[in-house]
Amino acid sequence: MFQRILSSDSELIVFERDVSDLFFSNVPEDDIKQMNEWPMVQVANPVLFGIVSSPGHPIITCFGITPQDARIQNADWQSGTRADFGKDPRGVALGARAAAFMHANVGSQVSIGHEMFPVAGILKTANGFEDGGVFMPLAAAGNFFHKEGVVSVATVKLKNKEDRAAFKRAVEEKFPKLIALENEEFSRSYSQFKILKATAWAVGLCGLMLGGLGVANTMIMSVFTRIREIAILRVNGFSRVQIAVLIFGESAVVSLTGAVAGLSLGTVCIWILKFIPDLNGYIEGRWQPEVALVVTLLACATGIAGALYPAIYAVRIRAVEALRFE
Repeated sequence: MFQRILSSDSELIVFERDVSDLFFSNVPEDDIKQMNEWPMVQVANPVLFGIVSSPGHPIITCFGITPQDARIQNADWQSGTRADFGKDPRGVALGARAAAFMHANVGSQVSIGHEMFPVAGILKTANGFEDGGVFMPLAAAGNFFHKEGVVSVATVKLKNKEDRAAFKRAVEEKFPKLIALENEEFSRSYSQFKILKATAWAVGLCGLMLGGLGVANTMIMSVFTRIREIAILRVNGFSRVQIAVLIFGESAVVSLTGAVAGLSLGTVCIWILKFIPDLNGYIEGRWQPEVALVVTLLACATGIAGALYPAIYAVRIRAVEALRFE
């Protein structure tokens, strides 16, 4: 969701070089004005991010923007109009979710931090962060967050997409303290996204290991409870390879069943979460056949790996001793 905020009707993001988080980035507004004068630039919009609070809601995302910003232009205005935004230098627009939990409407006053702001409009957006956020005129946001004359980022849309490399070079030459990245580059390099992806991989690997151990435990218990049956099969001519195939096949079926059940349950849960008002906009489920196929194959591979020890144990069973097993 945060990535979609940054890429709203833009192709490049300009922010301060070597900052750990965009909330600490400082891009001078004068630099953005210069960028808007470059022939290759269609529009460079300044955006100021901040975290604010209101009674009963300690964290609300705040956006300091201009009336020309795509967030304002593309939103569905439920109250007020686009033209009204910015006329009152302190008038704020609320996302629909923010208006609901703050019990606000156009003309009322809302408490943000230690100040009161008049509500100039209520708009509906598809992005959860935006729909639960507060939109302030850029000057008011700069004064509120004590960042007069600077913003967090500039979102840039070019007249010709082929000028991306030239724009990045121009920013590097004229503004050494700033860096310009394409949206895809930013997603790969942003430290917070890296942490989230690393965490997701760590959780996924832990789940993979636990799944393998679960299959191994299930199969070893299955082998122990059927030692006499395996011995009878061996006496009746089953080879060690056939016994191993039997164990691996059963493990693969168990894993495949679990994968299908997990994918089905996950899909249903995601679909249900999308209709919970508090999560509206934060959950975006997309069915990707290639991902489902990889998950299914990975589950089968994990099941086969988990059945390795039970299969080895089963093929080493001596029929004469197993028939006396109780």
